[in-house]
Amino acid sequence: MILKLMIGIMCVGLFSIAQAESFLITDASQIYDVRIDVACEEDKCGGEAKIVLYQKGKTKVFQQFASEDLNFYLPEDRQPTLGETPMYGDQSGLMFGDFNFDGTEDIAIRSGNNGPYNGPSYEVYVYHKNRNKFVFSQELSDLTYENLGMFQVDPKRQRIITFSKGGCCYHAKREYAVLPQKGLVLVSESIEDAMRGDDQVAIIQRDLIRGRWKETVKLYPLKDIYPDN
Repeated sequence: MILKLMIGIMCVGLFSIAQAESFLITDASQIYDVRIDVACEEDKCGGEAKIVLYQKGKTKVFQQFASEDLNFYLPEDRQPTLGETPMYGDQSGLMFGDFNFDGTEDIAIRSGNNGPYNGPSYEVYVYHKNRNKFVFSQELSDLTYENLGMFQVDPKRQRIITFSKGGCCYHAKREYAVLPQKGLVLVSESIEDAMRGDDQVAIIQRDLIRGRWKETVKLYPLKDIYPDN
């Protein structure tokens, strides 16, 4: 459930007007309600924003965050959607999930479009049980600045999955494990490389098995993989 309150008007430039709005979101998390204070102009919200968490059923602030550029679009009903990660598309301004597989909800907050190809970037905070608060994770945040938007999470295999590309013809999918005392460890790479210059596409698979990398490379005619080129 989302409740929206108009909390003011802020002029931007000579002709455009951004409205300072407050969204109360009650269905994005199983544990927390969220209030987002941000300026919106037409169907786009962005710039400096405040994100406030409340434990469900309570009015006392649990924790507060700030974003320099929350940056998200509003659908036709002007209610922000949270938790969406369409590939290469517009992603949500805020996401909850267990990003380090410790059984507790973590939070990712949009920090503008600072990823490759001006893609979404996020500041990721993981819940620290002993401190009873969310703490910033540099390595998880870095994944969003270095790859195509917010990473995906496979809870069954306990893997974090990222996607990257170089131009039209180089794509990489990487999987990370989260290991105690070590943090993120790259354990798998799947690469499609059509930039070899020999009319072939290399499909490369690398896997970390018992501490050693195993690699397989298969070559395919370029026209079979990219028939329209």
